[in-house]
Amino acid sequence: MGMSSDSKLREPRWYGGLGRVLLVTFVGTLLVFAVSLLLGIVGTVIASRLQGTRPDMTVAYRHIALPTAAIAGVIVFLLAIATEIQHYRQAKALASISRGSAP
Repeated sequence: MGMSSDSKLREPRWYGGLGRVLLVTFVGTLLVFAVSLLLGIVGTVIASRLQGTRPDMTVAYRHIALPTAAIAGVIVFLLAIATEIQHYRQAKALASISRGSAP
């Protein structure tokens, strides 16, 4: 199935990818926070058992999960921006080619 000569690609808009960047950043950061919190809790419980003390769960939140999620959030944000810029440039080039080849 090819494109008919009547159909044209519309010009991409830069703000179209902004929502995707924010959504991917939020979901990625949340996922990393959840996984690092789980690992932090497991590590804190194991360490407290070995030391014979009560586990301090604030360590898992403050010193493991939060910093890990913050760093991962920045990395996911930068990667999402890079991907959206690449997608925007490709869509812009395709729209330009489509306009140039239209009769």
